[in-house]
Amino acid sequence: MTVGYGTKQVGDVGVFYREAGPRDAPVLLLLHGFPTASHMFRDLIPFLADRYRVIAPDLPGFGNTTSPGREAFDYSFDRLAEVIEGFVEAMGLTRYALYVFDYGAPTGLRLAMRHPERVTAIVSQNGNAYLEGLSREWEPWQTYWRDPSPGNREACRAALTDEAIHVQYEHGAPAGRISPDGMTLDMHYMHRPGAREIQLDLILSYRTNVALYPQFQAYFREHRPPLLAVWGQNDPFFLPPGAEAYRRDLPEAEIHFLDTGHFALETHAAEIAHLVGDFLGRHLERDERVFSTTD
Repeated sequence: MTVGYGTKQVGDVGVFYREAGPRDAPVLLLLHGFPTASHMFRDLIPFLADRYRVIAPDLPGFGNTTSPGREAFDYSFDRLAEVIEGFVEAMGLTRYALYVFDYGAPTGLRLAMRHPERVTAIVSQNGNAYLEGLSREWEPWQTYWRDPSPGNREACRAALTDEAIHVQYEHGAPAGRISPDGMTLDMHYMHRPGAREIQLDLILSYRTNVALYPQFQAYFREHRPPLLAVWGQNDPFFLPPGAEAYRRDLPEAEIHFLDTGHFALETHAAEIAHLVGDFLGRHLERDERVFSTTD
């Protein structure tokens, strides 16, 4: 299995991505979260690339994607979704399953609502779409959403420190199982010029995701995408009830909890790959049969 790396130009954004797997295989689009990038999928990709064309872009403001400064680019979730939609089209993808995590969830679900005919299945790994999933850890951000004053913006800066990133990785994870590589790279990204101000803009924009929860849920009910929720049950930010809530709108959703934290792939990549492979194997085979008879 060989992983390739490339960049697709989408307007004034150069979207970096990782890709592996046969070009004629079903597509799995991996969307990362905060504060990381597509490198969070480095262990998962080899497990799945024998059966799927796996593509993982870096969102604008993250990783190796290049994008303009704040004065020329709106760092909002609507804009992230527009760029990833352009990336999907630049890659020529017309059908794909989504693997969404953290920030990748509201980004990917925006794509799903705009083009439900493209989405074959959804894997949500600690990717929230329900109020029940939000813990008390969100309170400083919610205060900023209610009153975007300079003081409340400054209070959110605590989430961007090296110490906070370390806690994100370590909290709830099995002792001795977290490699320093991912968190160290994320810390490096956060120290780049302008990175923290971009992230503070996105923290404020996150309120638009919560406002869209009812629309995400309506999409689930109307289009009934096969959905797997695989969750680090000790996540201090997105609680297990957020995973269980998917069954309210998708009664056949498959839900699995793992004894780890927010960055579940850091400790349970093999277990998650097995769950994802089994889930996609059942649902994408069925989808390809249906799609081939209606194409």
